[in-house]
Amino acid sequence: MTMTRVKDRASSARNGNPESPEPAEQDTTVGAGRAFAWMLVITGAVGLLAAWVITLDKFKLLEDPNFTPGCSLNPVVSCGSIMKSDQAAVFGFPNPMLGLVTYGMVVAIGAGLLAGARHRRWFWLGLNAGTLFGVGFCTWLMQQSLYEINALCLWCCSAWVATLVMFWYVTSHNVRKGLLPAPRAVRGFLDEFTWVLPVLHTGIIGMLILTRWWDFWTS
Repeated sequence: MTMTRVKDRASSARNGNPESPEPAEQDTTVGAGRAFAWMLVITGAVGLLAAWVITLDKFKLLEDPNFTPGCSLNPVVSCGSIMKSDQAAVFGFPNPMLGLVTYGMVVAIGAGLLAGARHRRWFWLGLNAGTLFGVGFCTWLMQQSLYEINALCLWCCSAWVATLVMFWYVTSHNVRKGLLPAPRAVRGFLDEFTWVLPVLHTGIIGMLILTRWWDFWTS
């Protein structure tokens, strides 16, 4: 039986009609549209720029303890206060150094997708897990900034928004492509309204910032 199938395939190939591969041999990789790829490039670039600027300011602060970063605008928007906090080096090294690596990877992934790259399920799930970690870490940093350090960094806020946009669109992509199991209603919603999730998430952060320093903003 097997020899017959091999002969049939060889005969089909000679006749210019190569037989379709078996299901196990079929391409199981998944690509992405240009809009999604550009989203990764842009959000990754925003995070990378924020990490780069904060890293440079951190070096200057180490050289001169009296250095005031350009984004320290008032008692609330005070990047210097953030950089001097223990939370700014939670892993034993400055947090933006982690951003330089991870956001750079996201830019590279987006550029690869623009060039036509396709990836297997484990890659997409790994990207999803990475962005989930990013959102979790940014959420913790936000809580620390608002209620422990009592100051904001504009560059950090930019990285927060970039990360959560990245997370929601990567999750949406994986659900819509069937890489993450989800009910049909969820897939249908994400087909049309993925943008609602990052907008809502960003709005919640904005409301927390607004209410945390309401007296300052309205004085």
